Amino acid sequence: MKTSKIRILTATAMLSAVATGLMYLEFPVPIMPSFIKLDISELPALVAGFAYGPLSGICVCLIKNLFKLIGTNSGGVGELCNFLLGVFLVVPASLIYKFKKSRSGAVIGSLIGAFSMAVLSLPLNYYITYPIYSSFMPIDAIVGMYNEIASGIFHSKNELNGLFQCLLIFNVPFTFLKGLIDALICFLIYKPLSPVLHGKTKK
Repeated sequence: MKTSKIRILTATAMLSAVATGLMYLEFPVPIMPSFIKLDISELPALVAGFAYGPLSGICVCLIKNLFKLIGTNSGGVGELCNFLLGVFLVVPASLIYKFKKSRSGAVIGSLIGAFSMAVLSLPLNYYITYPIYSSFMPIDAIVGMYNEIASGIFHSKNELNGLFQCLLIFNVPFTFLKGLIDALICFLIYKPLSPVLHGKTKK
């Protein structure tokens, strides 16, 4: 029996609330500049995508960022980037799982989703996020923060070329790892949660 629309709406709202809370549980990463933090707020969106399809996962990504937007200190840029990266992860993963409902389908979907999120983070950050951030912090200052970590390996005189190298060497692998962490935790909790999400709890 198909999951009712009311259950889907209710569960999506609850997962959005969890995702919103997880956005505030962020941790610094030693090999990244201080303004980049690690969180697992895409996890509830991934759960929603696997349980109810891509649209539910997208809604979780959107709602959590709308709530975060209320107290943003990034002018909305961080929230936009977070939303798009979440969509890049959730949509491929949930679409593949939708047509191949098996463990292998979930694994393949998650790997493709994490890879898509990582690859697409490069043009997203290079053409949208960091240029807007440059209104608050100059690009050369941002590259300088990466240089401090990488012991001065970025020597390009063109600040945009230097930024591209920083994003390629640091942000892309970091984003891929972030997607894999979300997927791994999802695998650990999805099976126990599945009966509840689909209203099949034992009586």
